[in-house]
Amino acid sequence: MRTGDQAVRQKFSSVTRKGEFFRSLSAEALSDFESRELLLSCPASTTLFVEGQTARDIVILMEGRVKLSINSSNGKRLVLRIARPGEILGISSALAGNPYRTTAESLYQCCVSALPRSDFLDFLVRQPAARQSIASALSLDYDLACERLRTIGLASTAAAKLALLLLEWSVGGRQTERGIRIHLSLTHGEIGEYIGVSRETVTRILNKFKRRRIVDLQGAILTIINQPALETCAGM
Repeated sequence: MRTGDQAVRQKFSSVTRKGEFFRSLSAEALSDFESRELLLSCPASTTLFVEGQTARDIVILMEGRVKLSINSSNGKRLVLRIARPGEILGISSALAGNPYRTTAESLYQCCVSALPRSDFLDFLVRQPAARQSIASALSLDYDLACERLRTIGLASTAAAKLALLLLEWSVGGRQTERGIRIHLSLTHGEIGEYIGVSRETVTRILNKFKRRRIVDLQGAILTIINQPALETCAGM
C-alpha cells in the first residue's frame, strides 16, 4: 500500500490539514506524525471500513466527504452523518481496538491519513498536547450521535425529520439574498436513509416545501427561503 504514498503526498501537498487534532500539534509533533502516517487517495464510493471489522488503524479524513452509516441484517441502512476533513473516522472504536460500529464510504474522491493503532497510541504518549484534541473529538462524536437520535427518534412526522435535517445542514450553508443556500451531496434515497424514510417520501415532502415557498430546489442546490416556516415544520 505504500507504493503510491509518495505520489499521493505530491498530489495533496497543498491540502491544509484541517481539524482540531492537527491544530493542536506543534511543528515537531506534526513532523513526527507525518513520518509514520500513510496517505491514501480513494475514489468515490470506496468503502474505508465496515461495521463489525476490527479497527486496527486510526483513519483521519484529509480531503473530501465520507458517509457514515449503520446497516441491518436485512439490508436496511441508516446514514448517521457526513464526515468532513479533519475528522478521525470511527474514533471510539479505533482507540479501543474494538470492531467498528459504522461503515465509512467516500462520497467523492478523498484523501485519508492512516496510522496503525499501536503507532498512534505511542504517538500520544510522546505528544501529550494532542490528547486534549482526542478527548474533544470523542465528545463531538457523542454529541453528533445525540443529534441524530433527536432527529430520528423525537420528530413526530417525516416532514419534521426532514425539516430538522435541513436546518442542521443550513448551519454550514451560504447566506444569499434569497436565503440560506445548501449543496445537497446526497440523492433523495440517501436523504431518506438519513432520516429513516423512503425516497418517495423525501421527494413528496420537498415538493410540498417548494409549493409552500419554504425552500427552492434547483438540481443539487437547495435554498431555504423561509426559515421560520421550516422551523415550524420541525416543531421548534
